[in-house]
Amino acid sequence: MTWPAVLALAVGSYALRAIGLVALRGRRVPAFVEDVLTLLPAALFGALIVVSTVGGDRALVLDARVAGLAAAGVAVWRRAGFVVVVMAAAGATAAVRAVS
Repeated sequence: MTWPAVLALAVGSYALRAIGLVALRGRRVPAFVEDVLTLLPAALFGALIVVSTVGGDRALVLDARVAGLAAAGVAVWRRAGFVVVVMAAAGATAAVRAVS
């Protein structure tokens, strides 16, 4: 059941890209739309991270993952490297799970 869904999403993604290329035909989009499209992936990625961290079965779940997300957020805010961010998140999550 998973592979047909993955294939359908891949085909849909390529179809949407192709439709955009055919519809625009070399024309430029307005600057406002271009700015929004530039920022959209980061916003969607952040939203997916938060939803997968605290989302449960129609309930807010606050567990060790929240501590890991907070530690990663602080590391990103302090402009740490990717490896440091991942290690901080993993360490904070492991520490909270070990205590509880």
